[in-house]
Amino acid sequence: MERAAILCDGYFGQNTGKTANGLVRYSKRYEIVAVIDRTKAGRDAGEVLDGRANGIPIVRDLDEAVGKTRPQTVIVGVATVGGYIPKEFRPVLRSAIERGLDVVAGLHEYLQDDPEFAKLAAEHGVRLVDVRRPRPIREAQQFSDRSRKLPCLRIPVLGTDGAIGKRTTALLLTDALTAAGIPTTFVATGQTGLLQGSTYGVPLDSIKGDFMVGELEAEVVRAYEETKPKAIIVEGQGSISHPAYVCGTRAIIMASFPSAILMMHAPARRTRNFRRDVVAWPMPTVEEEIEWLEFFSRGAKVFGLAINHENMTREQVETTVREWEAKYGMPAADPLWHGCAKFVERIKGML
Repeated sequence: MERAAILCDGYFGQNTGKTANGLVRYSKRYEIVAVIDRTKAGRDAGEVLDGRANGIPIVRDLDEAVGKTRPQTVIVGVATVGGYIPKEFRPVLRSAIERGLDVVAGLHEYLQDDPEFAKLAAEHGVRLVDVRRPRPIREAQQFSDRSRKLPCLRIPVLGTDGAIGKRTTALLLTDALTAAGIPTTFVATGQTGLLQGSTYGVPLDSIKGDFMVGELEAEVVRAYEETKPKAIIVEGQGSISHPAYVCGTRAIIMASFPSAILMMHAPARRTRNFRRDVVAWPMPTVEEEIEWLEFFSRGAKVFGLAINHENMTREQVETTVREWEAKYGMPAADPLWHGCAKFVERIKGML
């Protein structure tokens, strides 16, 4: 694996830094050797994220990252609103290219299309990698109604908001099912999952509307044909009820034709994860989101509730678990704190 430093200056451990957060927690494609964030320099990245050290240092700048950890690649570790390259990151990226380091990003604003970066990369013989760039239109596929006929469970992890833990939960659930002897394959739908090394998936929100469902459906089918799993776990995007991100969830539902749905919710979150300085759109209730998901899923049911514990104490999470299980009659757990054993047991009953 390539040794990579993640540029996440000022954002690590926050929602905007979710790409860095995900790579620090899980990466099969890159060996993460450092996180660049001057606001948390000197700390351990695992300790900042999850309270458990993982040996990945947070450094002040690119000079320190290069001097201490010798990366081969710099990854832009933020998911900005609109997918723009942060202006304050540009000098660091220029310096990385001039040092001969490859640069990787998962933004809508492509590195390869930036005249300055493209010229520098050509001069210094480095690669610019844009993981959010979709396939050419002439190669893209449209809906063909193939997922519905696959002889395996298809379980998307959907949720009530963006940046709420759907991808992390999907990966944890995939690993837990595999460990329980249930062959399971993960399908990514966003830039972070692809950066982490998922074999299957597409950058869903970069694909033109006519091809979103077909392109993801093709990856779900390919995942089955190549790995023959008993279950396919599909990463969710946005929320069916989110005013800005509804398209991704609907496309995931239609591309996978779910057998069942695992739903994420952050009980302490009051407004949506989108430009709160512009509009403070309220979060839905658990009941509302379940109703909408099951309506659009044409018969698939929500079978479990996964908790995002942001701004909650351990005691509050445990109370929420008990209340939800009594109220909704389905397993509830915080995947990061409790694991996914409850969800695995429920899935076993579907096989």
